[in-house]
Amino acid sequence: MGKKLYIGNLPFSATDQVLLDTFAECGSVQSAKIIMDRDTGRSKGFGFVEMATDEEAAAVIAKYNGADYDGRTLNISEAKPMAPRENRPSGGFGGAPRGNRY
Repeated sequence: MGKKLYIGNLPFSATDQVLLDTFAECGSVQSAKIIMDRDTGRSKGFGFVEMATDEEAAAVIAKYNGADYDGRTLNISEAKPMAPRENRPSGGFGGAPRGNRY
């Protein structure tokens, strides 16, 4: 199983393919994904890359963490598991209670 890396402070012009090509220099990239804002369709400035082995992931961190990328200093670390979201409205009307109104 590979290691998933968080790639932060990306330029908004970066694409999934650019991530894949860049980090392939350190080994086999299993996946590369820029996170997009669902409302605007623009990049949020961060993404995730999954490397095939822990050694390749360590090589990416050693080579690119703190490196300049299109005028921005990359922030690369091991990705943390996504925390469960709580207290989210179930949809529509700002989380108004559901059920019989009368």
